[in-house]
Amino acid sequence: MEFPGTITIPAETLMNIIRSYCRSLDEHGFEHIVLVAAHGGNFAPVNTVAPEIAREIDANVIALADLDELMSLQNEGLSEAGIEYEEPVIHAGAIETAVVLAVNEGLVRTDRIEVGHEEEITTSQLLSEGFKAITENGVLGDPREATPEAGEAILDTIATAYVEQIETERDAVRKL
Repeated sequence: MEFPGTITIPAETLMNIIRSYCRSLDEHGFEHIVLVAAHGGNFAPVNTVAPEIAREIDANVIALADLDELMSLQNEGLSEAGIEYEEPVIHAGAIETAVVLAVNEGLVRTDRIEVGHEEEITTSQLLSEGFKAITENGVLGDPREATPEAGEAILDTIATAYVEQIETERDAVRKL
């Protein structure tokens, strides 16, 4: 692992956990199960396991696991909060810092905030080269741009979009 404090599990372990959760929820009678990926490394495993488990259980499995869409929604929320700063790839910068500030401001050590890599980067470049090759401190962007209000706007933007997607998927299944 490239940075201190990093915790990771193999993709197969995550997929097995998702399978187990879905089977358990299905056994308890849940009609709809929503899988929400929120970390870059989790999107592929969620997208891999969702259709597989959906064919195995009775519950409707809805995967909200489109990384590009999530990053777009996050940037939209930042903009809605009046912050004219965009992060093409998100990691420990303005967006994630704003969300943590909104949830629990005391968790952000503002005296230790450092600017990270701010030059152009793509998700595929990051995944192929690794964080350490691109950013010395693990930060992409400038977390100093973050505000609790921006975090609220980001969370509201994501929640609104995701509720709409969940309702659309749920209603489509009910029509069958």
